Amino acid sequence: MARSWVIIAAVNGFVAVSAGAFGAHALKDRLEPKLLNIFEVATRYQMYHALAMLAAAWLIAQNPSRAATASAYCFLFGIVLFCGSLYGLCLLQWRWLGPVTPIGGALFLAGWVLLGLAGCAMGTPSKGL
Repeated sequence: MARSWVIIAAVNGFVAVSAGAFGAHALKDRLEPKLLNIFEVATRYQMYHALAMLAAAWLIAQNPSRAATASAYCFLFGIVLFCGSLYGLCLLQWRWLGPVTPIGGALFLAGWVLLGLAGCAMGTPSKGL
C-alpha cells in the first residue's frame, strides 16, 4: 500500500512541476494576472500535498493505520477537487467549478488532521485509528 502512495505522490509532484513550468512560460502572456496567480496557487498546493502524501506513505509503511491511509486519500481527492477546479477555472474558464474548490480545501484540512492522528499513534499497537 505504501508503494502505491509513493507512486501517486511522485506523479502529483511531476504534474505540479510541469504545470508550474507551463504557467510560468506558456501562460504568463495568455492569462490575466489574477488567473495566473490562481494557477500558481493550484500548482503550489498540488506540490505541498504531493509531499504530504509521501509523509502519509511513510507512516503507512512504518505503522499502518486507517488514519494514515485516510489522510493519503484526503490529500489525493483534495488535489483533484481543489487544484483541479482551479486549473479548470483558469484554463477552461469553467466558473461553475468555483464551489468545488472549498470541498478540496476541506479535504486538505482533514488530511492534515488525520496525518497528525496517525503520527500520534506511531509506536503504539494499532487500535484501528
